[in-house]
Amino acid sequence: QLQFVESGGGSVQPGGSLRLSCAASGLTLDDYAIGWFRRVPGRDREGISCLSSSDGSTYYADSAKGRFTISRDNAKRTVYLQMNSLKEEDTAVYYCYSAARRLWGQGTQVTVSS
Repeated sequence: QLQFVESGGGSVQPGGSLRLSCAASGLTLDDYAIGWFRRVPGRDREGISCLSSSDGSTYYADSAKGRFTISRDNAKRTVYLQMNSLKEEDTAVYYCYSAARRLWGQGTQVTVSS
């Protein structure tokens, strides 16, 4: 079955860290660029980071630069998003996505609050 399953979300205080995981099944992960998006209710989905399949290059939105790191473990078929120095405005549901396969995960909730 072709799917992404995100995990690792939770509630943290400002300044804290979380590592999100996107576990893939039904596809060879390193064949595809994988992105992380987030959505806040009432707002458009925001692209946060992307990792290419070809050369390992990365993209980060301005809101993520210097705080978030995307990485991949092909053997585990998992893409990670390490999030440090979290802010309240990072509160959202986070999704991983493959444009080539038009595949979204179900999302994982991140809540940053004091």
